[in-house]
Amino acid sequence: MNWITSLFLIALFSNLIIEVWLNIKNQRHIGAHRDKVPDEFSEVVSLDAHQKAADYSRAKLQLGRLGLVYDVLIILFMTLGGGFQEIYNLWLNSGLEPIWRDVLFLMSTLWVLSLLHLPFSIISTFKIESEFGFNKTTPMKFITDLLKQWALMIVLGVPLIWVILTIMSSYIDQAWWFYTWVVWMSFQFILMWAYPKWIAPIFNKFSPLEDEEMNARINKLLERTGFESNGIFVMDGSSRSGHGNAYFTGMGKNKRIVFFDTLLETLSPEEVEAVLAHELGHFKHGHIRQRLIESSVLTLAGLALLGWLIQLPEFYAGLGMTSETPAAALLLFMTAVPVLFFFMGPLSAMKSRKHEFEADAFAAEHVGSEHLISALLKMYRDNASTLTPDPTYSGYHDSHPPAKIRIDHLKSLAKQKEGLKNDITT
Repeated sequence: MNWITSLFLIALFSNLIIEVWLNIKNQRHIGAHRDKVPDEFSEVVSLDAHQKAADYSRAKLQLGRLGLVYDVLIILFMTLGGGFQEIYNLWLNSGLEPIWRDVLFLMSTLWVLSLLHLPFSIISTFKIESEFGFNKTTPMKFITDLLKQWALMIVLGVPLIWVILTIMSSYIDQAWWFYTWVVWMSFQFILMWAYPKWIAPIFNKFSPLEDEEMNARINKLLERTGFESNGIFVMDGSSRSGHGNAYFTGMGKNKRIVFFDTLLETLSPEEVEAVLAHELGHFKHGHIRQRLIESSVLTLAGLALLGWLIQLPEFYAGLGMTSETPAAALLLFMTAVPVLFFFMGPLSAMKSRKHEFEADAFAAEHVGSEHLISALLKMYRDNASTLTPDPTYSGYHDSHPPAKIRIDHLKSLAKQKEGLKNDITT
């Protein structure tokens, strides 16, 4: 067993132990608080809704726990068990040029992995989501969406992989990793720009927001905050799920504000404005730009690391492959990096929660805390989000602050604003 194998196994099972422990801890904590609605939420969230959220969260955690073990088994089978190598062997005698053989090897491997994870997606959609009244997807729509995803994977993935493998083969003794980084980041920016107009409509219908009162409020907010968009749209989220949300997407002149129709059905115009103000807060604080910069730096560092690993025979052998090709190196690296750097997850979650507080503060400044609080309470209730997550689990995983901490923060901002007004008047 070489050092790559040892490091890989230590990271893989360390992560599994931590994740299973946190999962069980969270499930027990939610169960222990199932029979009483926290006092600060009791006026909006009924006991039935609170218990539904608890049962929904626990059901997802139980499935997630099975998924954790399943994922480890799949990773072990594909790497040390020789699964990746067996798939590669199937293409060795295809008679294709090496570049196309390797492209098809990577694409077929990604397809096999998606098939292996399909059962959990089916259980989540048609058992858990259906059991708690959220699933609106029919089996036919599920299959159609899956085929669309696979088609997109081919249309976008084949040219991208071909270019990257060509660069890796042509500049293997030079800074191929830098040229690959340039191609990858260019692809990411093009995808962000194209997504709202050409990709998202493949899966959902987007219609201009027709509510005049809501449009007027939103446009005034955009003017006050100096935000320009290419339109305000409503997405038919109800065609697949009962969950509601809002977001903005795209870049440059292709930026769009999108509301789920399920969200608009439950929130008042004032609350919708508050939710949008929160999303604009992310933009105004530069959170998206920060994430892009961080992602690009980490990607460059990762590719530079791969530039070193690709030269080591023990890298391939240590992860179960005998074929030392650029395609094998790329696949093994994509598999190993999330395992070896699992500790980055909690750091990312911590930074994301900080960004959420900043976006909440922006919304509180521009529309006030009251409507954002009422909107969040309705969203927690309608999405069956647990109000009582385990603090350790939440700190390790959650990209958003727990409900109580977030609401308390907004209330404190409201008090500060009121205190400032009183100081000014006196």
